Amino acid sequence: MKIYSIKDWLLNDIVSGVSTGLVAVLQGLAFSLLASISTWYGLYAAFFPVIMYFFLGTSRHISVGSFPILSLMVGAVVTRLVPDEGPPANITAFEGLTKDEQRILVSASLTFLVGLFQLGMGLLQVGFIVMYLSDTLISGFTTAAAVHILVSQLKFVLGLTVPGFSGPLSIIYTLESVFTQITSTNIHDLVTSIVVMVMVLGVKEINDRFKSKLPVPIPIEVIMTVIACGVSYAFNFSENHGVDVVGKIPNTFESPIAPSLQLFQMTAVEAFPIAIVGFAVAFAVAKVYSVKHDYIIDGNQELIAFGASNIFGGAFKSLAASTALSRSAVQESTGGKTQIAGLLSAIIVLVVILGIGFLLEPLPKSLLGAVVIVNLKGMLMQVVTVPYLWKKDRPDCIVWVGTCLAAIFLGLDLGLAVGLGLELLTVVFRTQKFALASFSVFLNLLQIYEPEGVKIFRIPSPIFFANIDFFRDKLKDAVGFNPLRILRKRNKAVKKIKKMIKKGELTLTSALKEFIRVSVDVYIVGCDPYIIEKLRNCKFFDDEIKTSIFFLTIHDAMLFIHDNYKFWQKEIKYQGNVHGPLDHSLYELVIKLGLIFN
Repeated sequence: MKIYSIKDWLLNDIVSGVSTGLVAVLQGLAFSLLASISTWYGLYAAFFPVIMYFFLGTSRHISVGSFPILSLMVGAVVTRLVPDEGPPANITAFEGLTKDEQRILVSASLTFLVGLFQLGMGLLQVGFIVMYLSDTLISGFTTAAAVHILVSQLKFVLGLTVPGFSGPLSIIYTLESVFTQITSTNIHDLVTSIVVMVMVLGVKEINDRFKSKLPVPIPIEVIMTVIACGVSYAFNFSENHGVDVVGKIPNTFESPIAPSLQLFQMTAVEAFPIAIVGFAVAFAVAKVYSVKHDYIIDGNQELIAFGASNIFGGAFKSLAASTALSRSAVQESTGGKTQIAGLLSAIIVLVVILGIGFLLEPLPKSLLGAVVIVNLKGMLMQVVTVPYLWKKDRPDCIVWVGTCLAAIFLGLDLGLAVGLGLELLTVVFRTQKFALASFSVFLNLLQIYEPEGVKIFRIPSPIFFANIDFFRDKLKDAVGFNPLRILRKRNKAVKKIKKMIKKGELTLTSALKEFIRVSVDVYIVGCDPYIIEKLRNCKFFDDEIKTSIFFLTIHDAMLFIHDNYKFWQKEIKYQGNVHGPLDHSLYELVIKLGLIFN
């Protein structure tokens, strides 16, 4: 807030906040269906956690609120303890409550416990735990979750009554129930869903193709919601055609409730993976935007922020909060600069809850189901990475396929555990495979002289997902500065002096490009030809990172540096004192990596 620029940022945050708020309302209603609770509680997830994250979070661009995977994982616990058919679990706090109230108590208590886990991990400074969730594992897991979500929404799209199933093979039982009732499909629900999916997918494609020309993306989901509400109200879909609608939305907040300690004991096993998945997804999205917009996020502080947000939200009957990728994309693409946009989106949700929520009462749930399915496109399309992984990195491919299949058939919680087990096995495999080869290649660098302006950095182990952040931090410590911070300061200076940078901010990737883009030359020596070929196959090289940075020995690299240094001296002498002495941006760096990329 100390550096907030009202002139440059406020209008963008207002536009972004309104756009994001409208999407958050619709997604809140839709994702609550996944949790098997009344729809309006999804709106609470778009309000209470956002307020807390505004004060404690470090990301400026993510949109906090309900997330389909978390909602589905919460729904599995809800239906296990309060099934659609049969008596609920023997819990003292359930006495005197209706089935809906029992489900809300389960959801709220679970959300509260998730927050406690996240807050505890944040206070204990264990944010590094997400390093053990590789991109491959997360991709396979989210793809499996998308399949579960797709199947769970079939009952709303087809207008069927399907009981909730949980545990291993629950997806098979759900599909069996759907297909045995397929002849009872409600044609009005089916037509509504098909029309909505076709329109939303079509307009989203237009938004993607012409995003550089559109001031803001076309809010097609909101438009279709307004149209569907009007049609449903005019033709009385609920009474005349048996269409299941959202129904009564209270125009007030419900009183906060105390969580049940007995429910804590019965849901702790499910709460921990929910806490991990929720944080991992939010942190991954936040990291992408922080790199894109040149600022730093703190993993441990993010854990504290989400922990406090879920504790606060759980006390007010909110769903477990993380961030939805599509909603965060709206907040960033519409010009959002800070979490002021998130705060304004919460105000939009507040207006809907207290003022105009009654307008959404005739909204068909089939539309919400269709919206959920459309938003799964990105996650489902991740399956196309499997052939690529099989050709380039079979251990990663095994992790992806194993995690995905286990999560589909055994459930998301057990699937995550299986994925972690497979990933740990690949870590052992990678480490053992290159241990002996690395030993024969590395030289004793203890006696090597470092000239002024040169840093020689050695890492005697393979680099992979679990240690890349550690490697990056140690490299920056050795060099003595953070290239990302220097780049950010440069961008600010250029913007202030020339006022030319509007949307063309630099996009960074980790490790080497950060140094290259602040004029730090990077050289890699002692690298096996097999590794170079693998890097080429993985499209590691581009216009900035070229094969010419590789040298056979440190001596070869030092000779090259020496020749270049003499060239720079001549240039500076020729140009006089225009540029002054060599500054920090000409700092030379030699990295002794050896056999690390695999």
